[in-house]
Amino acid sequence: MVNPGLVPTPFKRLLSLDILRGITIAFMIMVNNNGGSGAWAQMNHAAWNGLTATDLVFPTFLFVVGVSIVFATEARLARGDSRTQLAWHTLRRAAILFLFGIVVNNFPYFHLDHLRIYGVLQRIAICYLIVGLFYLWDRRASTKVAMLVAVLIGYWILVRWVPVPGAGMPGRDIPFLDGNVNIVNWVDQHLMPGHLYEDWTTHNLRDPEGLLSDIPALGTALLGLLAGLWLRGQKAIKTKTLGLAAGAAACLALGYLWSIWFPLNKKMWTSSYVLVAAGWSLLLFALIFWAVDQRGWGKKGWSKGLAWPWLVFGSNAIVAYMVSDLLPGTLDHIPFKWNGQPISPLWYVPTHIAAHISDPGWAAFTFSVSYAVICFIPVWILYRNKIFLKV
Repeated sequence: MVNPGLVPTPFKRLLSLDILRGITIAFMIMVNNNGGSGAWAQMNHAAWNGLTATDLVFPTFLFVVGVSIVFATEARLARGDSRTQLAWHTLRRAAILFLFGIVVNNFPYFHLDHLRIYGVLQRIAICYLIVGLFYLWDRRASTKVAMLVAVLIGYWILVRWVPVPGAGMPGRDIPFLDGNVNIVNWVDQHLMPGHLYEDWTTHNLRDPEGLLSDIPALGTALLGLLAGLWLRGQKAIKTKTLGLAAGAAACLALGYLWSIWFPLNKKMWTSSYVLVAAGWSLLLFALIFWAVDQRGWGKKGWSKGLAWPWLVFGSNAIVAYMVSDLLPGTLDHIPFKWNGQPISPLWYVPTHIAAHISDPGWAAFTFSVSYAVICFIPVWILYRNKIFLKV
């Protein structure tokens, strides 16, 4: 007999994971369109070292990708797909995500002189490809822990102890984690001159999704994958919840301790940042998992209505992200005037409606929520028609 306290089907869809994905993509849309200079500090990235709520959005999405790799791979293997078929699927999906990222970054002009190759979807594609293929090759948790330790410690050694050509040793000849002079920026400046996020628009020669910082980003996806392995096991629901909470506490403690010597930094994606961000992701996941999978919230009655918008966003998360990034460039080309002055229809909301709110923080927040609602409409139409676009 099957113990009723255990989850007998490791391939069942996790409603809590879909809700977490939806919350993450909704907040990502909001902070990427935060309403301008009046936005609250927590709706902006930290200038350099430090951490805000905004800095937790991208790693949470990457964490979700890691969790999803486990359940998607095991489900397809259970249906009879071969590892070779799954490897080709992973490669194709990563390539499409990478190309989507280039489109999103450069739409609508695509200036070849400043075409940005790095980006959010590109980082997701790289991490998904490497971690996904690694899981196909070896599905043991121990090898994932070993790789996690290697990428986090290896990145710390690289940033702390490898001299920057022409500048010297960090912490001795140059400040450790200097904003512009570090080995990560040096590689990007020589590999992609003129194509970085902040090199032709500002005086800061760097890219927050640069090549070398993909190394610790793998750690973020690996931590998600380890969480997926934990949830897939034959354990009591309560034990799974406690395990997620314990993982959150461990990551937060180790990450904040390490940050004393290796500061939290989203743009550098420091190893301490990986642990702290994953800790907060795990904590949020544990709360949602407890409410949804342990207590049954979100499956019927009034709670189902509260879960619905996050499920809609989570069901077509990449579509929602691309709509949010492509819409401004599209609307900017629509002729529209207000008080005789040309204005993008997108900015009509903050200038005409939110401008009547005296507090600049609430005015900016009103705009970011309004924009998220606009981006919700197309994914709601897809959801209502049971259309789930898969890369």
